[in-house]
Amino acid sequence: MENKLKEKYGLLTAICLVVGIVIGSGVFFKAEKVLNATGGNLPLGILAWGVGGMIMIICAYTFSTLATRYSFVNGTLDYAENIVGEGYGYFMGWFMATIYYPASTSVLAWVSARYLCVLLGWDITGGACLVISGAFLILTFAMNTLGPVLAGKFQVSTTVIKLIPLMLMGIVGLVVGLFNGMTIDNFTTVVDPTVIPTSGFLAAVVATAFAYEGWIIATSINAELKDPKKNLPKALVLGTIIVAVVYILYYVGIAGGISNADMMEMRADGTRQAFVNLFSSIGGTVLFVFVIISCLGTLNGLTMACSRGMYSLAVRNRGPKPKLLWDVDRQTNMPVNSAIIGLVFCAIWLTYFYGSQLAAEPWFGAFSFDSSELPIVTIYGMYIPIFIMVMIRETDAHFMKRFVMPGLSILCCLFMIAAAFIAHGVTAVVCYIIVFAVILVIGIPFMRQRA
Repeated sequence: MENKLKEKYGLLTAICLVVGIVIGSGVFFKAEKVLNATGGNLPLGILAWGVGGMIMIICAYTFSTLATRYSFVNGTLDYAENIVGEGYGYFMGWFMATIYYPASTSVLAWVSARYLCVLLGWDITGGACLVISGAFLILTFAMNTLGPVLAGKFQVSTTVIKLIPLMLMGIVGLVVGLFNGMTIDNFTTVVDPTVIPTSGFLAAVVATAFAYEGWIIATSINAELKDPKKNLPKALVLGTIIVAVVYILYYVGIAGGISNADMMEMRADGTRQAFVNLFSSIGGTVLFVFVIISCLGTLNGLTMACSRGMYSLAVRNRGPKPKLLWDVDRQTNMPVNSAIIGLVFCAIWLTYFYGSQLAAEPWFGAFSFDSSELPIVTIYGMYIPIFIMVMIRETDAHFMKRFVMPGLSILCCLFMIAAAFIAHGVTAVVCYIIVFAVILVIGIPFMRQRA
């Protein structure tokens, strides 16, 4: 055994990791929610996607500046440690390993299973969907643990595959919708005029946060990137711009394939119906299979990060049993023990998500919050000290990189936090913060000094 990860991924894999993690399930899963949140107000929904995309690009640009300076293991921890301090870096890493990575990964497993169940005509909230979700988790962790190079190639191939239905829907849907008038109708008709535009817009932006999130996860493989200080910044900026453009194009395109009212009513099956309407039953079904593959590609990208969550702490001599969790298998060059812990946390969060969001009666009462969105909003809050310290400590940086972009990033983070309170309600957010705080307190005894 050893405890050093080798450089094995290039710029293309890094860009595909950014694009591949972000693009996938979120754009399909949250397109319905954005539409419902805005009451079927398509222009307001497009604005929400645009604002969410700008927040992502601005924050990614600020992190790209840090990526040119610091590189050890797991970029986010590197930046937090070097800019704010080792203690803050530890809690950032503990949060990402125990909440952020596994909560997002578990939801992605369910979304992948969800669309497979839609294709098969099965209940998306039933036991079968949950079992498939668990199977997807186990399979992706096995692939990443036993064949990391294969997982990297799978990430690249699924990124290409997932762009096919998105680009086809965006281009064909826009052209067909303009010819048959559906796009104009969807732009000019508000399905539910009782929805308050301000609150609906904020709820929609928070929903896009899940669809856009994932770009920061690309920094988790910085120790395995070739020339990370050069390639990671490029991947962050180029990848996030590609994602924003594709998302907005897709959201406009789908308005040419199905009416807003039908999309809102059909929910999970609405996406499939839009593809069928535009590309016939067979063509639509084939493209919907591509949608499922794209979801699995996103799941794979999140799994790549989740597998390394505890390793990134252990290699710093922090977290529980660091000597056990920093072991890297000589044959696969993967932290197998860390991956197993990541899978366990994913199983816990998948069970929580099912009980809080999918069960007929929520299992956890007031603590049944949406684990697909609130952990993401939390990480925006944890970015703020990093951005503040960039302005204080990066004295040799250009004015734009030192003050303007970090300042805009802080405003973006504050906006996301305020939007979360309005969209989810104070009770849900406070209950989540309590759980968040308890998990962080549990991590205090494992906060060792680096050896």
